[in-house]
Amino acid sequence: MTRINRNYLKLPGSYLFSTIGKKVREYEAAHPEKKVIRLGIGDVTQPIAPEIIKALHQAVDEMADEETFRGYAPDLGYEFLRNVIAEKDFKARGCEISAEEIFISDGAKCDCGNIQEIFGMENSIAVQDPVYPVYVDSNVMAGRTGSFDAGRQQYKDVIYMPCTVCNDFAPELPGEVPDLIYLCFPNNPTGAVMKKDRLQEWVDYANEHGSVILYDAAYEAYIHEADVPHSIYECEGARTCAIEFRSFSKTAGFTGLRLGFTVIPRSLVLDGVSVHDLWARRHGTKYNGAPYIIQRAGEAVYSVEGRKQIEKQIGYYMENAGIISEGLKEAGYSVSGGVNAPYIWLKTPDQMTSWEFFDFLLENANVVGTPGSGFGPHGEHYFRLTAFGNRESTIEAIDRIRKL
Repeated sequence: MTRINRNYLKLPGSYLFSTIGKKVREYEAAHPEKKVIRLGIGDVTQPIAPEIIKALHQAVDEMADEETFRGYAPDLGYEFLRNVIAEKDFKARGCEISAEEIFISDGAKCDCGNIQEIFGMENSIAVQDPVYPVYVDSNVMAGRTGSFDAGRQQYKDVIYMPCTVCNDFAPELPGEVPDLIYLCFPNNPTGAVMKKDRLQEWVDYANEHGSVILYDAAYEAYIHEADVPHSIYECEGARTCAIEFRSFSKTAGFTGLRLGFTVIPRSLVLDGVSVHDLWARRHGTKYNGAPYIIQRAGEAVYSVEGRKQIEKQIGYYMENAGIISEGLKEAGYSVSGGVNAPYIWLKTPDQMTSWEFFDFLLENANVVGTPGSGFGPHGEHYFRLTAFGNRESTIEAIDRIRKL
């Protein structure tokens, strides 16, 4: 008799953003006269930058010519993209990362979810709380998290690292040493960052205990403060304990194009085995590469003109973040984030649960956000808004909330 993977039954009934989508659709169907403004899911709204569109068109034309046509991409990605990433994202910041240590993929979410496959089931995991759901969910699917404690809203075998206002929403070093440590900075959902000296403590901790840091830097392009590292490899010793994930989705608006990459240094060795080689084997077996035209678009992100256009878009979203943050503060909300990240993290009023506040905003202001409890137990009584809307809708949404 065929059996299912029963670990999937330990997951919540549906993915956080699927639940949000269902609630909003039901509300809109019941109230077609209402204009609902979405500041929940972190999808971009500004069109792809002209320089990237130009590269896409050129690559499409190449696919129409027999001499320039491309089929399957190389396992790790095209050299033209990996080389420019190594030069502009890492060597320019003093990081010793080579093109051979970069794996091109169709997005950071997939890589963050799949990376756990190359580690043994006996490994313990630690996650920030609250944090992006894919880290925990992918380990639940694999069977690495134990049973779910409904009372505590936690999985038995996961080490949760509380991120609260008391520690500036950045976790403390755990007393119980984990094997795999998930860190996300700038953080989704809180917008918090970790200064270099503090991140160095995590790198030293991981090297001392033989742990591996899985570092999600998908929002590094939004960092504005000078003493905040854009890459974990800016810290001494990170090459022997860290894997980093990057994304073009929010940096260059590629949510509809799909492109990202993972960095695994060759010097990261566990049990005498190269982690780089394991991921290369997995990558080559289960993935056929991001499309040529998308990788050419990714290359254009690093051009002089492309960079100018993208920085302008990032500035636009961060101006939205300022509008949201200041508007909420004026309305009396306790707010953080929105400085080095496009997310605003606010305390729900009157001890409302995060889902109660979701319903309150939807019904009374017709504004959609994301309940903090969907990101972990310590997200309860908090709420996330994104700065990825257009300017007009962002201003209107905050005006509606202020009038409440």
